[in-house]
Amino acid sequence: MPHQDDGVPEPNGDKLGWWHTVASIASAMFGVRSSRGRVRDFGKGKLSQFIIVGIVMIAAFVTTLVLIVRLLLRNAGL
Repeated sequence: MPHQDDGVPEPNGDKLGWWHTVASIASAMFGVRSSRGRVRDFGKGKLSQFIIVGIVMIAAFVTTLVLIVRLLLRNAGL
């Protein structure tokens, strides 16, 4: 599987799989998406797939931050 310069492997078929979508969104969240990867995502990806995966990943990120802050506040005695 050839790799792009942003580290997301090129899918084999016509459409992006779930794992390719997750990798694309993760790289976008870290700000390392290439323009080539963005064009591939718009060409082969399904909007609903990006919305679902994006919402789940953002919810997981926010939940993780909330849990870390609560843990730190509890350990600080606040």
